[in-house]
Amino acid sequence: MRVRMTAAAAGLVLLTGCGAADMTKQASPFANAQGAKTVTLSVQSWVGAQANVAVAQYILEHELGYRVDTVQVDEVPAWDALSQGRVDAILEDWGHPEQEQRYVDDKKTIARGGDLGVTGHIGWYVPTYFAQQHPDVTDWKNLDKYAPLFRTAESGGKGQLMDGSPSYVTNDKALVKNLKLDYQVVFAGSEAAQITQIRQFAKEKKPFLTYWYAPQWLFKKVPMTEVKLPPYKEGCDADPEKVACGYPHTPLEKYLNADFARTGGRAAAFLRKFKWTTEDQNEVSLMIADQKLTPEEAAKKWVDSHESTWRAWLS
Repeated sequence: MRVRMTAAAAGLVLLTGCGAADMTKQASPFANAQGAKTVTLSVQSWVGAQANVAVAQYILEHELGYRVDTVQVDEVPAWDALSQGRVDAILEDWGHPEQEQRYVDDKKTIARGGDLGVTGHIGWYVPTYFAQQHPDVTDWKNLDKYAPLFRTAESGGKGQLMDGSPSYVTNDKALVKNLKLDYQVVFAGSEAAQITQIRQFAKEKKPFLTYWYAPQWLFKKVPMTEVKLPPYKEGCDADPEKVACGYPHTPLEKYLNADFARTGGRAAAFLRKFKWTTEDQNEVSLMIADQKLTPEEAAKKWVDSHESTWRAWLS
């Protein structure tokens, strides 16, 4: 499904990008530190997830007196790291049923941490200015009609479907193939790179088709309209090679290392209660990504103006 976190008070951030070494080979000095008031949070590469971590880190440090380390890692390796105790919590998961079955149900090395309070949705989007000019583009059956307008130098004569990072949850290559669309999936490489391209297209009022997701602050800056894919039905995406349906609406979940869930004291209790709205997350995301505040500055600003919300997480 999404800007990097500043170093925590202890001064260490381990970053892994697309194609980087698996961070499960590395160890945070704070993770699984018996008896110490330390917490290690996995921070995903999209800004919404970074907003979660920024606020949780700020409260853990300033209200509960913990030292917090953050580790950036791709979605699936983060589950391995959590299972092994190399991180203590994932605050935003977009749905990984295989990992959930393996680690939560079978191995019991990961515990469910409850709802984040935000519902995520992945889809295909065109700029609203283009949808207003060509209303039928919002039905996937008409996409080939517009493929010539979506061509780029990278799409090889086909229409371009722009994705972000290959590490994100995506069925787009299978969808293009199984729906027999004249499109090529082109990866921008990261959320930040994808946002840069979208904003450039919008500035020039060019047409584009992109994989995108909600919640996301960019909708406030570049209005986009969703293209209706074949409706999602339970199990229609079970075989990654045969997917021919759209994406579900996914309540985003938190997960804790099982040992941390049992012995993490006030930190674990706080993270279980951490639950906010899409509007809250977008408010912090916008400050980080668009207003260029540091994650700590954005978190402080939100915490200072929403005390009644976060005080309930500490009760």
